[in-house]
Amino acid sequence: MKDTLREKLKVLLARYDTLNQQLSDSEVLQQPNQVRDLSIELAEISEVVQTYEKYCALEEELAEADALLQDPDPQIQTFAKEECESIESGLKTTLEDLQRLLLPKDPNDKRNIFLEIRAGTGGDEAAIFAGDLLRMYKLYVQNQGWKSETVSQNEGEHGGFKEVILRVIGKGAYSRLKFESGAHRVQRVPKTETQGRIHTSACTVAILPEADKIDDVEIDTQDLRVDTYRASGAGGQHVNRTDSAVRITHLPSGIVVECQDERSQHQNRARAMAMLRARLLQAEIQKQHEQQTEARRLMVGSGDRSERIRTYNFPQSRVTDHRINLTLYKLDEIIAGNIDLIIEQLTTEYQAGLMADMSGFQ
Repeated sequence: MKDTLREKLKVLLARYDTLNQQLSDSEVLQQPNQVRDLSIELAEISEVVQTYEKYCALEEELAEADALLQDPDPQIQTFAKEECESIESGLKTTLEDLQRLLLPKDPNDKRNIFLEIRAGTGGDEAAIFAGDLLRMYKLYVQNQGWKSETVSQNEGEHGGFKEVILRVIGKGAYSRLKFESGAHRVQRVPKTETQGRIHTSACTVAILPEADKIDDVEIDTQDLRVDTYRASGAGGQHVNRTDSAVRITHLPSGIVVECQDERSQHQNRARAMAMLRARLLQAEIQKQHEQQTEARRLMVGSGDRSERIRTYNFPQSRVTDHRINLTLYKLDEIIAGNIDLIIEQLTTEYQAGLMADMSGFQ
């Protein structure tokens, strides 16, 4: 283990001891908010400490087994050699686990998200594909035990959606879905195609971490223009008689958000403000990414929607993620919501890149 890694662990071990002492302090225990924050931090560090203790124990076992290699008994030497090989393998695995636990954390990983899908090139077929993507993500959300709610939608003339925005509520939603941002392409024979020709259409997906009240996203009410209007769509007399829909324009940035799905103007305004906070937060994230000299290849959540990240080929039942050159002939499973088949490999590749960067700086 390199000295720089040991130094990082030394700092964490000291913090681990401090946290345990603070959580044993009677004065601290009388402050629920502080106890909660300290407990969360302790839980995050505990896994690192336990893994490091395992690594140290394996080092001791290796030293003992290595000493037996000098024993005059050939059988003991053979046994010791096998032990050393087994322990060295365990050390390698544990070190990789430690490095992974020490990777820089994305502060947005635990957030809820806004998932936006917009039909791109392809006309009606693109809108239908947007509907397919929406169903795929809803099934994934359901399988994760999360919740989702529709913020706004603009239906296509022949099915699907020209645009749809979904709010996803679930622990780690952003960490799991952040790599979905980008252009998704579909290749198939549309139902309206009489010649049997394969058409190519596209949709863009954007994953925005939801900002909450503790974020440093300051919104001056003087920078806002709020418009109300009569909502359209289902809703009966309530929709027809009241100006419940809300459109908010953030004048400095030009960002416009609107919501009409809730029954009251107050609810729509609250939802629109939440969306505005998310968009402003995303703008800050994008600004930071643009300042970096070299953006990470797999960090597609910066809003670059021109990048083709994935192709869904229906005739061949094939899905290809172009960022990691991954091809799976499991289109039915993936469209049915099993996108972990791709997400797991994207996450592994991203973490491998981070680990390589860490090694380079150590």
